[in-house]
Amino acid sequence: MVRKVSPFGIQRRRFLIGGSIAAGGLLTGCNLSLRDGLFNECLAELPQDLRDHPLVTAAWSGLDAKKVWDVHCHVFGDGDSGSGLWYNPRMDQIRHPVGYMQREFYVNASCADDSPGRADSSFVARLLAQCRGMAPGFQVLLFGFDWARDDAGAPLPELSTFYVPDDYAADLAARHPEHFGWVASIHPYDPRALERLDAAAARGVRAIKWLPSAQNIDPADARCDPFYDKLAALQIPLITHGGDERAVAGFSEHLGNPLRLRRPLDAGVRVIVAHCASLGSGQGDVADAAGLSNFALFTQLMDEQRYEGKLFGDISAITQFNRMEVVAPLLARRDWHARLLNGSDYPLPGVVPLVSLQGLVDLRLLDATAVKPLSRLRDSNVLLFDFVLKRSLRYNGQGFAERVFETAPFFGQPA
Repeated sequence: MVRKVSPFGIQRRRFLIGGSIAAGGLLTGCNLSLRDGLFNECLAELPQDLRDHPLVTAAWSGLDAKKVWDVHCHVFGDGDSGSGLWYNPRMDQIRHPVGYMQREFYVNASCADDSPGRADSSFVARLLAQCRGMAPGFQVLLFGFDWARDDAGAPLPELSTFYVPDDYAADLAARHPEHFGWVASIHPYDPRALERLDAAAARGVRAIKWLPSAQNIDPADARCDPFYDKLAALQIPLITHGGDERAVAGFSEHLGNPLRLRRPLDAGVRVIVAHCASLGSGQGDVADAAGLSNFALFTQLMDEQRYEGKLFGDISAITQFNRMEVVAPLLARRDWHARLLNGSDYPLPGVVPLVSLQGLVDLRLLDATAVKPLSRLRDSNVLLFDFVLKRSLRYNGQGFAERVFETAPFFGQPA
């Protein structure tokens, strides 16, 4: 018998999420799709027929699971364990319907128990269970997430959406090294940024994570140069959001323009553009030119020969309803596949309306027979769902190369 996680909590969330959507008319604004449903059923166990399903078996075929690292995984909680995790109190208030709905979706997607004293631990327990449900050797990289900060580097909690201390991500990785690595989030305007970077390096950090428009970071600002010099010297890559941001409130979307990443690239930093800059538009090099899609600007940057070996993209979130038009171009660019890295953007693939499986079928990127097993996978293991979905994508008969998923060598493990 397949059990569900916290059935009372799921029913409560169904009522609250449904009410939020109805009250706020938010489906259009959030670019959601109802074609595949609304709620994650949060099954506690993966049914045996899915464990042995040909779609799952085929997904792992040809891969060395010890090299398969999910390079984009978020941590979420309310700090009830003393962890220092924090989210903006507005997300608890129905009078702020967008933030309120986002929080309810995050909790449902991660199948966490948000009853008092349980939020932090249940999120981690569910994530560990999903890692154990993958092939042995699989790992995820857990992201810290720094505050939004002012131009002097002071934290701005009132303008931040959530906060994940680097120490929390590092401690989880230290306690569960077989499943977790970690990524620090260090704002370059923080007066202690270089000191924090040295400390993170000493604890085995795999990369640094930025979300410029949410954290008030301009990657093209000369103030970042000392940070870039140290990143290059330490050979620590930078994972930075590219394109517009819809999940986290921010400052200015122009900060996500991929062309602003020339500064760290020219400083010798290896840069991973999260989501391949697959949302929104930005200004190109010609001052009077009309705005181009951020994905077109990412393409321009990827095709600049001087950035080969320096510029990379992660394919997290590209199957989302509002991003999936970039799937075919990414599959078609076989010359890029050595520079693409897979990540899930966990827990977002567990937000059912964000990923339209039928939409991918309509675009002839996914076989219709995969929809039912994938839908069932999502209810049991969001990490496995995202992995198998991306391994199942095809354009003109070709999928992503194996090395897109064997990401560990990028970070130096294993050789």
